[in-house]
This record gives sequence, structure tokens and C-alpha cells, in this order.
Amino acid sequence: MVMDMGREAAQDAVELTYRPVVEDFTSALRARLRLSGRGRFRLWGPYVLGVLLVAEVIAVAAGADGVAPAPMAGLALGAVVMALAPWLQARQFVRLTERQGVFRTTVTDSGVTVATDTSTASITWAAQPRYAETARGFVLFSADKNATGFTMLPRHGLPAPADADRLRTILDRHLTRTGKPANATPPGHAEA
Repeated sequence: MVMDMGREAAQDAVELTYRPVVEDFTSALRARLRLSGRGRFRLWGPYVLGVLLVAEVIAVAAGADGVAPAPMAGLALGAVVMALAPWLQARQFVRLTERQGVFRTTVTDSGVTVATDTSTASITWAAQPRYAETARGFVLFSADKNATGFTMLPRHGLPAPADADRLRTILDRHLTRTGKPANATPPGHAEA
């Protein structure tokens, strides 16, 4: 029996070409935070601090004594910093990746290859055995509890919106999906 392996392999490859943007990294970092208890606290922390701040304001308005303005200011600042943290980190990542130029990523049954103007890296499925789908794309994660290593595959890098389904099929075949699937249609794109 003779099989055309080259043709089958070509059908199972998805290529992305993109320059990472802040929104890609913000989405990936938020998905990464959902993987651990500490990360989920960082996602929910601004809301918890906001509720505490509202309770303090209500107490002051009701005439409670002993409520100092410093803790209220600390709660407000803490809530703002925690809410902005993924976006601030994303900006730093974009600054680091700008020097690398255009990202050309190929996803096959063998793994993921990321080539830029300055480097090339190959990532096996064992190195990042799980993934999450977000509205902006797909994010591969390392197995450690804090997902120290991650790789973004942004939707805007796909040649056509229908390629997201092909990419998802390859990822489902080799990786464990974490969390709920996101809406398959990214913001600003029409259904194909």
C-alpha cells in the first residue's frame, strides 16, 4: 500500500503570519491566569477590592467613625493595578517582540514552529500539552501549575477565518483543552 504522506501532511498544516499586538498578549495572559488558583484571584481581585471599597464608602456615608481615607485609597489603587496588570504586562511583551519582526508560525501534527526575522523555535506537544481558545486566538500552555511557558496563535494571523477550525482540529488531536471554548468568531470578523 502506497500513501502520499507529503500531501496528507500538507493538509494538516496551518500557517499563521502576524505581528503580535497588545490585545493578543492581554487575552493570552488572562487565559493563563484562569489556570491557577492564584491567577483566578488576580482576575477576581479587582472586583473583591471594589466591593470592599464600596462598603467603606457606604460606612463613611452612614457616619461610621474610625474609617481612615488611606485604606480606601489603598483599596482603590489596588483594584486599578490588579485590573490593569495583564494589559501592562502585555505592553511589555509587545515591546520585546517588536524587534523580532513578523512571526511565521506553522502548526503540524509534529508540533509548532515559530520563525521570526531573528530566530526560530520548535515546540513539541509534550512541551506545551494544553491549550485554551480565546476570542483573539489560541494559547498553548506548559504543564506546570502556573503555565510559565505559553505560545500564542492569534486569529488575525490565519490566512482565512475558516482556518481556525483546521487549527482547532490539530490542537484537539494533540493537546488537552482547558476552560470553555470561546466564541469562534473574533471581534470585528464576520462568520465565514
